[in-house]
Amino acid sequence: MTVEAKKETLGFETEVKHLLHLMIHSLYSNKEVFLRELISNASDAADKLRFEALSNGSLYEHDSDLKIRLEFNKEARTISVIDNGIGMTREEVQEHIGTIAKSGTKQFFESLTGNQAKDSELIGQFGVGFYSAFIVADKVTLITRKAGANSEQGVRWESAGEGEYTLESVEKATRGTEIILHLKEDEDEFLDEWRIRSIVKKFSDHISLPIVMDKTIPEQKDDEGNVTEAEHVTEETINNASALWTKSKDDISEESYNEFYKHVSHDYQEPLAHVHSKVEGSNEYTMLLYVPARAPFDMWDRDAKHGVKLYVRKVFITDDAEQLMPRYLRFIRGVIDADALPLNVSREILQQSKQISAIKAGAVKKVLGLLESLASEEDGSKYSTFWSIFGNVLKEGVIEDAKNKDRIAKLLRFSSTHSNAQAQNVSLEMYVSRMKEGQEKIYYVTADSFAAAKNSPHLEIFRKKGIEVLLLSDRVDEWLLSSLTDFEDKHLQSVAKGELDLDKLDSEEEKKELEEANKDFESVLKQVKDVLGDKISEVRLSHRLTDSPACLVTDVYDMSLNMQRIMKEAGQDFSMFGGGSSKPIFEINPTHPLVTKIKEEQDDERFADITNILFDQAILSEGGHLDDPAAFVHKLNGLLQSLLR
Repeated sequence: MTVEAKKETLGFETEVKHLLHLMIHSLYSNKEVFLRELISNASDAADKLRFEALSNGSLYEHDSDLKIRLEFNKEARTISVIDNGIGMTREEVQEHIGTIAKSGTKQFFESLTGNQAKDSELIGQFGVGFYSAFIVADKVTLITRKAGANSEQGVRWESAGEGEYTLESVEKATRGTEIILHLKEDEDEFLDEWRIRSIVKKFSDHISLPIVMDKTIPEQKDDEGNVTEAEHVTEETINNASALWTKSKDDISEESYNEFYKHVSHDYQEPLAHVHSKVEGSNEYTMLLYVPARAPFDMWDRDAKHGVKLYVRKVFITDDAEQLMPRYLRFIRGVIDADALPLNVSREILQQSKQISAIKAGAVKKVLGLLESLASEEDGSKYSTFWSIFGNVLKEGVIEDAKNKDRIAKLLRFSSTHSNAQAQNVSLEMYVSRMKEGQEKIYYVTADSFAAAKNSPHLEIFRKKGIEVLLLSDRVDEWLLSSLTDFEDKHLQSVAKGELDLDKLDSEEEKKELEEANKDFESVLKQVKDVLGDKISEVRLSHRLTDSPACLVTDVYDMSLNMQRIMKEAGQDFSMFGGGSSKPIFEINPTHPLVTKIKEEQDDERFADITNILFDQAILSEGGHLDDPAAFVHKLNGLLQSLLR
């Protein structure tokens, strides 16, 4: 049957054009990785066919011997990567190669710096391996046919990487995909058989699929010179062709572990750490899991596919097995190979399987153990790197994983008033070990920036007494603290909530001074409450201020002001200090000159102006926004003018 000539020329979408431009200009410092990417894609195609064939064996088309074949032609100056995997339809070719339909695209391009060395690392992580062919080729031809389709449903795709490509129907007798690279003039090294073999050995030896090349066997002669075997060509497997995770740890080099990570993650940087474990018993499975050294682009997309691939007896099942790893560990990459699951396991079975639940629990336990070992290392550099990248994601675990909450809490790191910089390097265990004698609580402050937390007026009494306070400024911290209320029998207490329980740390003289001040300011407190009205719930003298004139406090069980602000920004229908949110408590410092000034003020209008200025200043110091900034400026200017007379 002849194939109807249906050829069309189409344009790449803008993002692909950008990628192709990067590739054509030799973005990668290590050009040979193009072969690893194409082999990795071919391996994925074979995995998909294996899975589909579990329910439809006819897809094998009487050829179940899956493999990847490499060919090169010195005369034509081409190198080909050929697989007999799942193949693609015309629509799939257009979708997968003409466009980049994946999350993180925008973030990816925003992350590009123009620095070739840095950008080359980002490219691979984004998972655009096919386009790496244009590092060494000035034209790429792809011929493919979907498994199970008729031979006349083959597709030929071709492009010189200059903004457009051609697509046409062709006859293709066998399923799978052939990618032909027409090499650039200066890329002759990739036409050398031993160079190709060494690249495969270096980057793709761990691929469980056989990677084959033709090998010429010279003619054989006996002692008398008679030809016993004519020269012939045979197919030779040039990689180890066994699943890396099935080997003993003693037989796997660190380099092999790292190369396998790059294969499963599309990352071009070595991982930070890995754990390789085999669990035996009624529910046997093997796991090889990695902690990356940098964040995947889709890390903040909580609905993105997770990075752990599920195999059953070395047969790939799915890479969308969210049941294998909780969302707070969505940065983990690797494989889990189960022995006891049925080969035709479905998504529904995965969701309901007790075996999968047990595997997930075991995987989480191993990952947390790996993180604990990193945290316990003497120099702590690896864990510091991990925390700076993935700390905010791990915090979600305290909220989501009640069973492992205590383990995760020990892995948390914070900035504190005892740290010299913004670095988050204080653990809760470290904090507890250096608590003051008589101190019963772990104190913290939340704000929308590190600077706001560090300079919060609520810290003044704690600095005076030398009490450490954790400085929390990540948005997830507010949710974290709603779940993490205690650590090792020590209650976590916000310095901006409720009345501070510092009685055991106060001297008798301090207690007496505060008692006298309360009597002395009784009428002032009533007058301030009358001025501010329903903006506040209460006015009281402050035990937490030493330098600032006033601050805002919430009741111990109310939503923090910072959380109210976050919720408002998220579109919640209540204002910062009203309309459904709790009203703040206004605390004033009886030793501050401005407060003593209003105590002596006889003019009711000036008293009201100073009171409102102090209140608005307290809002600003909390990182809040004024409802009427112009009125604040007007009152402040009036006060300044009166002082200058």
